[in-house]
Formats: sequence, structure tokens, C-alpha cells
Amino acid sequence: MMSVLDLFRLDGKTAIVTGGGRGLGAQIAEAYAEAGANVVVCSRNLDTCEEMSQRLKERGTDSLAFRCDVTNPEEVRAVVDGTLEHFGGIDILVNNSGATWGAAVEEMPIEAWEKVMNVNVTGTFLMSQEAGKAMISQKGGKIINIASIAGFGGTPPFMQTIGYNTSKGAVMTFTKDLAVKWGRYGINVNAIAPGFFPTKMSKVLIERGRDAIMQNTPLGRLGSDSDLKGAALFLASPASDFVTGDILTVDGGMHAM
Repeated sequence: MMSVLDLFRLDGKTAIVTGGGRGLGAQIAEAYAEAGANVVVCSRNLDTCEEMSQRLKERGTDSLAFRCDVTNPEEVRAVVDGTLEHFGGIDILVNNSGATWGAAVEEMPIEAWEKVMNVNVTGTFLMSQEAGKAMISQKGGKIINIASIAGFGGTPPFMQTIGYNTSKGAVMTFTKDLAVKWGRYGINVNAIAPGFFPTKMSKVLIERGRDAIMQNTPLGRLGSDSDLKGAALFLASPASDFVTGDILTVDGGMHAM
């Protein structure tokens, strides 16, 4: 029988983390490497992914970096095929690549709406579909979608990001439905709904709404460089083998207000 700490090990597992070169994706990639996994990072910015991959290799893990626009089926397929060729399987997929656009609803360009929905929703679908084929043949795997507390419902007035908020609600429903559809293959599908973490994407939003964010976060702070690691590791590891279709909220208590 595994010890409780062994339940959180990822030795010999292979993980793909989209948007893994920086921000929350980099935090997750580091966590998996520290737990013993091989880690593949991909995003539209190949340079940041190569830098992250090199850092992971220096820690002793095997790693690959790919350029990937998650809305492009051919590039998605190339990441999955390259991972299978090098590692022989895919055990974990983290759909972290994301986009946002700040504008009042009545002023948001249709191009902005479509970009956000394509990256956040269609990209999650395409990566899950392609990696899921390998997981189905393996009869097992873990898919973790990065949602957001913005996807639970209406957001404060300073969050003029209706496309992003809507897309993250869609990711939550996608997570639950895919968990139902693929449970028979031994595939766990869950999501993490982070609160406010200081990333490049959220920088302007946090600057505009810092007072409101602090007032509505019981723990009274933003997420740190390590606050997502435990949640991401739990959902990727054997510790969560009987957890699927869940949305794990990591927001300092904001959702409880």
C-alpha cells in the first residue's frame, strides 16, 4: 500500500502544460517536475517555453518545449505526437493557455470576443480531444482545466472582461461533462478556479480593483508563486483518483463572501 506522501508522487508520469512558460502554467510545471514527472511545456511563445524547459532539465527532469497555438488543430496534434514519440504516453494534461480582453460589453469588438472564446474554450476542447485519444488507449489519465472564479457568475464592475468570464464558465461545464463522458475510460477530468494571482494577464485588473479584491478576500492577500502548486499536484496525482468532475477553488476564500 502507498504511503500518504507517495500518493502525491508523479515519478515516471508525463505531463503537458499549455501556457507553461510563465505565470500559473510555469508554477504548475515546476510542481510536477518537483514531484518527479516529465514535463512538456507549450505556448505561442516558444522562447519562454524553451527557457522553462531548460530550467526543468537542470533540476533533473526530462522536458520538451513546443510552440503551440491551442486554437490550431495541427499545432495541437504536433505537441501530442511529439510527446508520444519521446515519452511513449501522456498521463496528465493541464489546459492553462488563456486570453482575456478588457472592454465594456457595449464596446467590445467581436474580434476580441472570438479570440478569447477560441483560446479559452476551443483550445481546451482541442487539447483535451487530442491528448484524450492517447489517454483512452492507455485506459487512464488526468485532465486539469484552469478555470477562474470569474466563471461562477456575475463579477464586480471593475472586471470589464465579459468574454473571459463567460469562457471560464464554459470551461467549468466542459469539465463536468467530459468527466461524465470519459469516466468509463479511467480518465479524471477536473478544473481549478484560481482567484487573483499577480500574473502578466491579471496585472492591470489587479491594479484597478486592488482595494475591492483585498476587501473581498478573507485571507487578505493575492495568490503567491506557490499557492497553486498543491492543488495542481493533488489533481494530477494518485491522491485524487476518486475525484472527477470537480471545480477546486483556490482564491483565498473570495468565493465564500
